[in-house]
Amino acid sequence: MGSVTDRIEDRHRAFVRGQKLFFVATAPSGPHGHVNLSPKGLDSFRILDAQRIAWLDFVGSGAETIAHLRENGRVCVMFCAFDGAPGILRLHGRGRVVEPQDAEFAELRAVFPAEPGAAVRAILCATVHRVAESCGYGVPQFDFRGERDQMASWCRRKGADGVRQYQRQKNARSLDGLPGLRWVDEA
Repeated sequence: MGSVTDRIEDRHRAFVRGQKLFFVATAPSGPHGHVNLSPKGLDSFRILDAQRIAWLDFVGSGAETIAHLRENGRVCVMFCAFDGAPGILRLHGRGRVVEPQDAEFAELRAVFPAEPGAAVRAILCATVHRVAESCGYGVPQFDFRGERDQMASWCRRKGADGVRQYQRQKNARSLDGLPGLRWVDEA
């Protein structure tokens, strides 16, 4: 029913390719602070090799994942099968944040679609040390009807300057006051 390994294998790659939604969980260090769990979609996740993953981080109302990765790096990415055979895949690792001003950004950005329809504020990367499969028998079945277009529309209405201003207001700090996007303090 379940298995654990320390690397991403071909069957894991095939499972990930078949999913339209994934979840990213992070938490600050210590006993206090807010645990964060974020749903992610679009064509925004890539397996770079047997132990490295990356995903696009789009503009949003908070910067919890970014702040937590900066503080302690702990991350779990989870995929669930909502159609077809049941299954859950969890990728546990140590993550980091790559912002547009970082030298590595352009190279990483090239492995994703050129225009996802939304403002990419960072690329989040992780080195995976635990890959866990479980049954997923309790996950309900859903039919995929399509991607939402509201984020892309919102970004177009705001314009590049409006999106940057929004990020300065909303993405400089986490709910717990941890540093978020670096560039907002440098601007």
